[in-house]
Amino acid sequence: MHNTFSYGTGHLTSGICLSIAAGNTQGLIDQEAAANITSSWEEVKKIVHSQQPVYGVNTGFGPLCDTHISESDTSLLQINILKSHSVGVGKPIPQEIAKIMMITKVHALAQGYSGIALATLERIVWHIDNDVIPVVPEKGSVGASGDLAPLSHLFLPLIGLGEVFRKGERISSAKMLEEHGLSPLALGPKEGLALINGTQFILAFAVKAVERLSHALDIADLIGAMSLEGLTGSKRPFDERLHQLRPYKGTKLVAQRLSALLEGSEIGLSHIDCSRVQDPYSIRCMPQVHGASRNAWLHLKELTEIELNSVTDNPIIFSAEDSISGGNFHGQPLAMAMDYVTVAAAELGNISDRRCYLMNEGKYGLPKLLTADAGLNSGLMIPQYTTAALVTENKTLCFPASADSVPTSLGQEDHVSMGSISGRKLHQVIDNLEYIQAIELLYAAQAMDFRKPLKSAPVVEACHALVREHTPFINEDRVFADDINQLHQLITSGLLLTTANEAALQNHLNLNNDDEFGIY
Repeated sequence: MHNTFSYGTGHLTSGICLSIAAGNTQGLIDQEAAANITSSWEEVKKIVHSQQPVYGVNTGFGPLCDTHISESDTSLLQINILKSHSVGVGKPIPQEIAKIMMITKVHALAQGYSGIALATLERIVWHIDNDVIPVVPEKGSVGASGDLAPLSHLFLPLIGLGEVFRKGERISSAKMLEEHGLSPLALGPKEGLALINGTQFILAFAVKAVERLSHALDIADLIGAMSLEGLTGSKRPFDERLHQLRPYKGTKLVAQRLSALLEGSEIGLSHIDCSRVQDPYSIRCMPQVHGASRNAWLHLKELTEIELNSVTDNPIIFSAEDSISGGNFHGQPLAMAMDYVTVAAAELGNISDRRCYLMNEGKYGLPKLLTADAGLNSGLMIPQYTTAALVTENKTLCFPASADSVPTSLGQEDHVSMGSISGRKLHQVIDNLEYIQAIELLYAAQAMDFRKPLKSAPVVEACHALVREHTPFINEDRVFADDINQLHQLITSGLLLTTANEAALQNHLNLNNDDEFGIY
């Protein structure tokens, strides 16, 4: 491992965060960060000795903020907050998401405004480095006051409670500590509050969504180009001059990518003088629709990067004499963006379903239902039912969670973001989108076969060949769920996109001409 990142002093991006989670980059606490952490920790100890009331240091929490806590009980207060706030329910979140939560929490606390002990952060880094991942239930956060419930579960292992995943096994934290020769930590003043106050649950889902949707956007262009070829559509609507007249970043990028994907296609040249004036919107408007989703993704990426490098707990400790109880823990900035991007992801599925339907209609020289023997065989009639079902399910998931708020904490926390729900349902929509894209890929490959012996452009041909390695041409009905699952694996494993990028490189084609759309 050669790459390193300095918690608290480096600039974290979604790509770097994911690389740390994958074990490809080492996260470190350097001397500068250690000094900042220790300085803030010393300031909190001064607050305790001074008896100056500071929220969560020597007071109760939420509506108990006016209740004074004695100096002797400040440590017990922090242990109690982890216990009492561990109220999550449901199945565990993916281990990668929990690991990203730890990474982003360390980076926020290591900036030196949170009053946490260096030893506590070093223990969390130990969990990250050794891939010992706390079990975190998926439900229970309202996305303000911090992601209290999931973060409490995340850090129960620090005090010997809760459970962890280790080498694929789910075991008690107490057993894990014993086997590694470690002792539970004795939390000092403010440490428990610093651990659970923050947006890291929302943020972890945002980081992963930045990666997953970036991939889905690239796949949408690629499969869209294959569908266009199967439907003998025109690439004229992707002319750069057209999009300079309405120069949205996402639209221009999609038009450029589609033009590159279709460059030199024999299929395209074969109908250049045909009588068709213009294609249906699902073909012709890919730059505008896919591009709008890219613009939404770009906004999420920008906001996620800001959040990755922010301090989101409360109170913020500038010094023993200067601490501020504010609202940096409120999840609204990311909650609204993820709700917006949920619509962007769903729209990629909507337009993909329309292309599937179009290829089934028997237009433009294609046989009805993409089978030469329709009647005895149903052909590809029914896979579009699945895209229709998934598209509709996605629409039901597009209601913005951030548009709702239920007061909590006896009214002290009277407006909350519900951003945790925004993040979880965004990934549900992307899950469905990936299956919709697999089905469109099934249709597009079949449609392209009816254009033989004409060939498409090199990248499209390479991807078609990959599909045919895993799913043969459809001559008669078979269990199409098997084909769908095979193609879903090609998409989610990254193999389809890798094949496209390698073919583009071999043919000196530039599919991504803008670093702004990368995740690093």
